[in-house]
Amino acid sequence: MTIANLTPKQLRQAASIQEKIAALEKQLATICDPGSGIPAPFLASKSAKPAKRKLSASHLAKIRAAQKLRWAKVKAAKAKIAPKPVKKGGMSAAGRAKVAAAQKARWAKIKGAKTATKAPVKPVAVKAAVKPATKAVKRVISPEARAKMAAAAKAMWVARKAAKK
Repeated sequence: MTIANLTPKQLRQAASIQEKIAALEKQLATICDPGSGIPAPFLASKSAKPAKRKLSASHLAKIRAAQKLRWAKVKAAKAKIAPKPVKKGGMSAAGRAKVAAAQKARWAKIKGAKTATKAPVKPVAVKAAVKPATKAVKRVISPEARAKMAAAAKAMWVARKAAKK
């Protein structure tokens, strides 16, 4: 309930109760002398905040010094555990040279095997007629290559016709 909703009788009753409380607090204050050491929890006002405790300057300096020492220890521990350097390029120059030599030997062996099995092929003749610089030079295809291309095209068309049926 708010004060506006109270009746005059109720307001008078509330005021008299407040006066009684004030009188009782005065009596308690006279009985419990603050200097006597007797606790008086009812004497303190409800809105009063407890006093803040302050640190002395010397004690504050000691706390700061101790914290600096703790952080120095942490940083020193991190410095001792240095990360391992990252290795770049996993192969030495000598290793690369060995791999290159082995690869060259493999390719020489493969190329040697191909040339030994095949019959020597005549180089393709290119017409070297003197023409203006704007026109391209025609290339001549050997009859064997032309026959291979024709056979491949025929096989492709046969396969397509069979797929349609």
